[in-house]
Amino acid sequence: MDRTPSERADVCVVGAGPAGALVASRLAGDGRDVVVLEAGPRFDFESRQRRMEESIRPAHEGSVWGMGGPRDAYSASGDRYYPLNVARVKGVGGTTLHWQGMVMRYHPSDFDGGHDNDDPAWPIGYDDLRPYYAEAERALGVAGDDDNPFAPAREEPFPMPGFPPSYSDSLFADACEELGITMHSVPNARNSEGYDDRSACVGYGTCQPVCPSGAKYDASATIEDAEAAGARVIDRVPVQRVETDGQGRATAAVYATPDGEEHRQTAREFVLAAGGVEIPRLLLLSRSEAHPDGLANSSGLVGHYFMDHLFAGAGGSLGRRTRQNHVGFITSECHQFYDDPGQAVERVDDGETVVPASDAALSPIKLEFLNYAGPSPVELALSAERWGDDLLGDLREAYGNRIAMGGLVGQPPRKENRVTLDTSTTDDHGNPVPDIKWSWGERLGRTMSRANEIQHAVLAELGADVDWTVGPENTGPAYHHMGTTRMGTDPDESVVDPELRTHDVGNLSIASSSVFVTAGSLNPTLTIAALALKCADHVDERL
Repeated sequence: MDRTPSERADVCVVGAGPAGALVASRLAGDGRDVVVLEAGPRFDFESRQRRMEESIRPAHEGSVWGMGGPRDAYSASGDRYYPLNVARVKGVGGTTLHWQGMVMRYHPSDFDGGHDNDDPAWPIGYDDLRPYYAEAERALGVAGDDDNPFAPAREEPFPMPGFPPSYSDSLFADACEELGITMHSVPNARNSEGYDDRSACVGYGTCQPVCPSGAKYDASATIEDAEAAGARVIDRVPVQRVETDGQGRATAAVYATPDGEEHRQTAREFVLAAGGVEIPRLLLLSRSEAHPDGLANSSGLVGHYFMDHLFAGAGGSLGRRTRQNHVGFITSECHQFYDDPGQAVERVDDGETVVPASDAALSPIKLEFLNYAGPSPVELALSAERWGDDLLGDLREAYGNRIAMGGLVGQPPRKENRVTLDTSTTDDHGNPVPDIKWSWGERLGRTMSRANEIQHAVLAELGADVDWTVGPENTGPAYHHMGTTRMGTDPDESVVDPELRTHDVGNLSIASSSVFVTAGSLNPTLTIAALALKCADHVDERL
């Protein structure tokens, strides 16, 4: 394809994931000349079934989306190792090409700092994002039911009806009722019926890492909308730096093409939408005489306050079939312990009360009822030592009776958690790679333990034989990168303002979870989408 710059552009968007796609589609639809620069390739839709088959082969290793190698090199020098490339995709569609697809609105308490006195408030509130949340749900195509008593109020129905609860959800329901725990449905960005020229979910069950049918939303669909409205999307052109003029305005995004050439894309406005790791990296790579510490970094906070969600879970087996692995996504959750994680759980059978070990502050807890617990029959067969009818009998006995709960716990913002440049390691263009310095903290550990207590109480009520727990010492990230260019009104304490424009560079905006002030404990993509639409409106106003 022609990868030379456009002669004229009102807006240059860096990144073709959900945020960049929504910004480009909105602005192109408003008649603006938009150019999108994407570091990764454009994946053929027809290749998805092959990628699915590749992913489930027992011998398969690595990413079916081509992640790895010098292009995607990184360092992780913090107290906790951060496996960055496990769950990101560079390409048109971004990480939504292999995400789980769960989309929920953040609670008002997430914005007002209500979870703990140490949590700063956002400079915007839930009501500021409410109309954008509704628009984001329509843009992504969200299937949901308004049955969550703990969710913030909404004024409009979901675009599509929600998915019914799975069979194993029904098993959990009786145990939760005995404990006074409320289950409810999960909004999903996947079609429960035909929507936006995409089919209803057909149940491949391989949602992660690939949806062959296209029923699950990914941002390549929005990129197609942007292109239909006149936007130009250039793939395989990683941006090397953003240049500025003597007046402190961004003038060009310098990008490299596959043949090694560098080009300058000029524009009136620039929007960075490359995610919570690559955005701070790009700003730090864009240092100059006028910006010696990196672009938009007069506060010194670019890269700081890196946050993620941590997984908490427990599971085991039941003396009956649970029909696990029949559904590739979560259909039921519990947000009862989100705004009140310390509330007691009463076990009816023995009168035991499950309460936190201390009254110290806890983060919000989101509980999940998993539909994919335990190994698949293929995994069991490959690890077996018997053959033929003996193996078949073992599989019938061992498969299908697993049960598990999961959940997310958000990290409080910690300044020492940050993305920096590792000058000792370079990518395929000779640039320092991102280095993630990551640690957890005591509050996260307390909340993980609390989540495990609730999960164990539910599983015990269900009669499960619990044989694994993921908790404070053996957990890992949900790969929700947040917080590295935080939003605020004080230029000394933040990187972007409430309009998502950087304090230092008047025509440079950021549409990403990197602007999050706190992490909450809910999947962030719908909030990313809402903020992207808000950002696009502000850019349009300035043009």
